[in-house]
Amino acid sequence: MSAASPARRIAHLDMDAFYASVELLRHPDLRGQPVVIGGGGRRSEDGTYARLRDYVGRGVITTATYEARALGVHSAMGMMKAARLAPDAVLLPVDFPAYRHYSRLFKAAVAELAPCIEDRGIDEIYIDLSDLPQASGELARALKRAVREATGLSCSIGISPNKLLSKIASDLDKPDGITLIGPGDLERRIWPLPVSKVNGIGPKATRRLRDLGIETVGQLARAAPALLQQHFGLGTAQWLLDVAHGIDDRPVVTRSEPKSLSRETTFERDLHVRRDRPLLSRIFLDLCERLAEDLARKGVRGATVGIKLRFDDFQVVTRDLTLEAAVGDAEAIHRAAGQCLKRVPLERRLRLLGVRVSKLEPAGAGGRPHPVQLDLY
Repeated sequence: MSAASPARRIAHLDMDAFYASVELLRHPDLRGQPVVIGGGGRRSEDGTYARLRDYVGRGVITTATYEARALGVHSAMGMMKAARLAPDAVLLPVDFPAYRHYSRLFKAAVAELAPCIEDRGIDEIYIDLSDLPQASGELARALKRAVREATGLSCSIGISPNKLLSKIASDLDKPDGITLIGPGDLERRIWPLPVSKVNGIGPKATRRLRDLGIETVGQLARAAPALLQQHFGLGTAQWLLDVAHGIDDRPVVTRSEPKSLSRETTFERDLHVRRDRPLLSRIFLDLCERLAEDLARKGVRGATVGIKLRFDDFQVVTRDLTLEAAVGDAEAIHRAAGQCLKRVPLERRLRLLGVRVSKLEPAGAGGRPHPVQLDLY
């Protein structure tokens, strides 16, 4: 089934509706109800919850409970659109410190049983189980118990010979599922799935494959190599055939260095550069400070500072500045990002503002530029 050794066992552990599940721990009275997590939600003084029908703004949904998803609501959907689908859904604000706390708890619990872990984000990890003696099903049940005891939350686990199949498998029996992919399961469970279920085949590639009459993983596996090469090029065609046949030799990487770090925010309303200047300045400074904290946690600094702007006509503009020495403190990032900002004609209202630091290197001693006051025009 795979070019990897049959003894290789990789698990993908994915927390179930993570942000929403954390909120339900804190608001057990909301269990069984459609709940949406996103900006703007709050509990009123009389103890009632905000409802999605009352939301006004440009925010997007971060996540939702399974009850809300059954109504057609999903992450990254605009909240105004979601309000038309589920007007009575409860709207709660995001609480990233709480989510990070529970993330640390579940990862520490897993590490006690299986220490070879690749961190893939706040709510998912890969785990190399190859050297552990227990059967895959037994390991999966033990990992789920450990996560439940540490956090009170459920997770879903897929186990297969590689990361590609395990990532797909963990989503097949959600929530609170265990999916094992062994001999014969590639054809039985993976091939009937739409090609979009393969991590790395995005909407654009999905449309191009559909135009070729290829909609399922099985159809992709049986596609003529020459046809794929003609439309995707040699390298991508080979990758498409490999993933359709369940071939993935990527190791579990227990430590990786980021290439860049960024912070960005989408505004509740379009902001005017001059009339909303005090608010924009506070937001810009806050992004720089939070980015500096991220760099400090990672123990890195960067030589290139950049900005990202999205205007009210959805045009996206980026600017970068490479410095003589790498920086990591908020004042230096603020100063360099301000210089980037001065290179952009600010003639339209802003929808999004972001700051990025790249060309990262390990943090060390060094001087810092003198801070200057930032003007947005």
